[in-house]
Amino acid sequence: MAGGFASGGAAGGRAEFYEGKITGYFILACIVGSFGGSLFGYDLGVSSGVTSMDDFLKKFFPDVYHRKQAHLHETDYCKYDNQVLTLFTSSLYFAGLVSTFGASYVTKRRGRRASIMVGATSFFLGGAINAAAMNIAMLIVGRVLLGVGIGFGNQAVPLYLSEIAPYRIRGAVNQLFQLTTCLGILVADVINYFTDRLHPWGWRLSLGLAMGPATAIFVGALFLPETPNSLVERGHLEEARRVLEKVRGTHKVDAEFEDLKEASEAARAVKGTFRNLLAARNRPQLIIGALGIPAFQQLSGMNSILFYSPVIFQSLGFGSSAALYSSIITGSMLVVGALVSMVSVDRLGRRFLFIEAGVQMILSMVVVAVILALKFGHGEELTKGVSTVLVVAICLFVVAYGWSWGPLGWLVPSELFPLEMRSAGQSVVVCVNLFWTAAVAQCFLAALCHLRWGVFVLFAALIVVMSIFVIVLLPETKQVPIEEIWMLFDRHWYWKRIVRKDPKYPGNLHQQQQEMARA
Repeated sequence: MAGGFASGGAAGGRAEFYEGKITGYFILACIVGSFGGSLFGYDLGVSSGVTSMDDFLKKFFPDVYHRKQAHLHETDYCKYDNQVLTLFTSSLYFAGLVSTFGASYVTKRRGRRASIMVGATSFFLGGAINAAAMNIAMLIVGRVLLGVGIGFGNQAVPLYLSEIAPYRIRGAVNQLFQLTTCLGILVADVINYFTDRLHPWGWRLSLGLAMGPATAIFVGALFLPETPNSLVERGHLEEARRVLEKVRGTHKVDAEFEDLKEASEAARAVKGTFRNLLAARNRPQLIIGALGIPAFQQLSGMNSILFYSPVIFQSLGFGSSAALYSSIITGSMLVVGALVSMVSVDRLGRRFLFIEAGVQMILSMVVVAVILALKFGHGEELTKGVSTVLVVAICLFVVAYGWSWGPLGWLVPSELFPLEMRSAGQSVVVCVNLFWTAAVAQCFLAALCHLRWGVFVLFAALIVVMSIFVIVLLPETKQVPIEEIWMLFDRHWYWKRIVRKDPKYPGNLHQQQQEMARA
């Protein structure tokens, strides 16, 4: 099933007979659908810039503002160590991880498009409340609504893109989500750079402009086709075939459509969706896709840099405008990384990008830690040469993340789950991702204050663990139809010992069917 999530047991081995071409209708669906990522990206970028703006700090966090002014032209690890300030950032992600379970129900029962529209509506309301905020309570309420929007968007968009795409280019299509996320970050960084000069209300404009992408996504979603997978799952067979023919640009979709129907029938036979995530046959998907990769994506330290890049650069002695300008540079590197990944992921493979980027990210964090240990924290302004090396090292880290853990952290989990686990699995992915996003956001500034340069050594050590995890446990999934991915675990040196113990494992069921046929 091109870009879908077929149950291994339902796979008819028809992938070689799939037909179709890249149609304008398919391209439009991908563009509009992928823009759900811009909500996530815009918030990442805008919140990081706003928390470094003097006008914003003076109104809501005067203690942080006075501490910042006392060290304006000096290096100081603890300038922004304030738990209420970090709650402004992390509250969104706590709301997102809770809302994703509601999003799972909507995505499964009402379709992927409905979840995208609910997310856009909630994000619009959150942006409006934040722009009009008069106190911290309004800020937090707005952030919670933004979080609900992100919870729905992150749940539905990766599924939508994986299901609508032909399997041979599934990796590149799915990574449109990461590309629009990165573009959202970059646009927010540029907006922050200019609104920082609009006193005293520039921060309101930055926060309020979140309503723009939310409106565009809602209107665009009105014209989106629902995925054939979702339509089949909900019993709309005629409409599903009509959409599949239109998306693929051909009437010869019998093979793909039969796989969709068989996968849906197998999915309906499964009860207790979330409970089945714990079954031995789904252990690889649970460990790799639902728990490991989403957690490691955040523990890499990348989102700390995204949240607080202006704050970090100001802590390193950069002025306010220089810090925002530096965050534009890092945002640009993230877009470059996403483009590289889109071009290479279906050629070089997921494992190669994970491992290469791991080495590059480790070396970058070590360079940052060594420079800070030797040159930083003595109340002196960093020299231009040292500051340049720091920015370059951070950019190399960001671009490596941009072609590895950033996009692959969403792509790989979306490839692994069978149809009956699809919505539930994606909910756990988003929940785990946002939990660690919120935890890192809430703890990073305190960790920077207390661990000092050691926080970057900690991130380097975690990336070592992440890379070993990929090398040992993740099979290569490039250009493998999703209905056949279960076979990768059947051949894997470790996972085959676990999945074959389950009597409902697709390989065991297939063997039983062959034995019955011979009898």
